[in-house]
Amino acid sequence: MIILDTSAVVALAQGREALHRLVDNVAHTNGDRLHIPALCLMQAESMEKGTAGDVIALPGVMVDPLHQTAAATVGSMIREGWGGADICHTLYVATPHIETGGMSIILTGREGDYPSGILTVDIDSPGMLGFL
Repeated sequence: MIILDTSAVVALAQGREALHRLVDNVAHTNGDRLHIPALCLMQAESMEKGTAGDVIALPGVMVDPLHQTAAATVGSMIREGWGGADICHTLYVATPHIETGGMSIILTGREGDYPSGILTVDIDSPGMLGFL
């Protein structure tokens, strides 16, 4: 599973070419989706008006909700100092669950916000996921 955090959502809305190529490739692959934690979408919209609407209109993008279990877990993670609400929701979504299987890839412009052991790819890295 590929997850876009707040920084990746903002970059996508601003027209980052590599991210748009990724969206296009995912949209043309049956069953694939790019996941955006709801709190990342919220934070991106709070930073730049229209971001949420621009991004959720793209094909192959799915917003992961903050359901009851996620809300309780994300709240605990924030309290324990794992990061802000958007980072903690991203970590929650990236954590293997029964329905998702293995570890996910987080696309981000802020790799330093994530603990070691979490698979992150910088959105500015050359050849990001082979789509540059």
